[in-house]
Amino acid sequence: MDWIEAGTILIKSEGMNAVRQLKAAFPDHVILADMKTIDTGAMEVEMAAKAGADIVILLGSSDDSTIQDAVRAARKYGVKLMADLISIDDPSNRAVQLVDMGIDYINIHAGIDQQMTGNDPVKDIKELKVNVPVAVAGGLDAKSAAKAVVSGARIVIVGGNIVRSSNVTAAAKVIRRSIDVPSISEEKETSIDEKTIELLKHVSTPNISDAMHRKGAMRSIHSICPGTKAVGRAVTVATFEGDWAKTVEAIDMAKEGDIIVIYNGSQHVAPWGELATLSCMNRKIEGVVIDGAVRDVDDIRRLNFPVFAVSIVPNAGEPKGFGEINAEITCGGQTVRPGDYIVGDDNGVVVVPRERGYEIARRSVEVEKNESRIRDEILKGKTLSRVLSLEKWEKR
Repeated sequence: MDWIEAGTILIKSEGMNAVRQLKAAFPDHVILADMKTIDTGAMEVEMAAKAGADIVILLGSSDDSTIQDAVRAARKYGVKLMADLISIDDPSNRAVQLVDMGIDYINIHAGIDQQMTGNDPVKDIKELKVNVPVAVAGGLDAKSAAKAVVSGARIVIVGGNIVRSSNVTAAAKVIRRSIDVPSISEEKETSIDEKTIELLKHVSTPNISDAMHRKGAMRSIHSICPGTKAVGRAVTVATFEGDWAKTVEAIDMAKEGDIIVIYNGSQHVAPWGELATLSCMNRKIEGVVIDGAVRDVDDIRRLNFPVFAVSIVPNAGEPKGFGEINAEITCGGQTVRPGDYIVGDDNGVVVVPRERGYEIARRSVEVEKNESRIRDEILKGKTLSRVLSLEKWEKR
């Protein structure tokens, strides 16, 4: 049976009228109101119930007095209660307490920000020992929804991977099938670093910049070989104008898949050219970023190797050997440390701090999904301002 949830953001945006309209449009469906109540339990349950909700969701972290008063109100108005265990340190123990107080459903939930850091709600399901139906929510797609059912979930809550899909009907059908006939297969275990690299390969540098609140983009550095993309970990080089010794030595230190990031300090003397590029290709290095100049671009373009630089010049400097490898540098106005994630494409180059790599990669994927949804609406004839409801959400 399909239920319909009025999510917290929708309720905050449109108020209880969102619940009323859902109930009017789908009178035969169970309507959930995700109030995330943490205080005034009875008052918020009454509001949701009178608007047409059949199930009201409150926070499992609410004080017991709030839970108990919400239960009394739920019994009075003939609705059920679901407790959301988002950010609960001991969900198994709290679930037992909530059920003892009269909660009808338990929801294991990883919030959007938690999902970005790798929190998996499904892993907590098997630990629950309660005699009420268990729901699971938090970034679920067809694969993880099936896993949730196999793990014991009776209710699967899916939002983003439907509404942000380019075809919401098809996405909903795929997830629905995975719930009805769940099957899971063994997957090769991959490291967080591998997952991060793979995610970053599927998004653009504008997606990443948006995910970082318009930060991380290098200034004045552009792709030398249009159409190429590079994603990898930074090996940093700091040199003096035209000194190319350390830049070449860094090739021997870099590992397969790394990106060499160079601060050279001059737009007029190149520390990089065709021969260094060939050496990189032999070592399976992912790309090169230069805050400075590059030469031999005709040869480099024939090689189609990802090189990003400020300028193109014919002249090179001398291999004097001054500088440092794998020290913190500034490149294109951005701080780059060894091991930071670097992504370069035709739009430019962005730096993703290594400690936030997976989180930013996940957020970038969400940005891309949202842009795809907006693009679909524009292709259907809407204007960008109407899709985004700009007038409604302008700062007053």
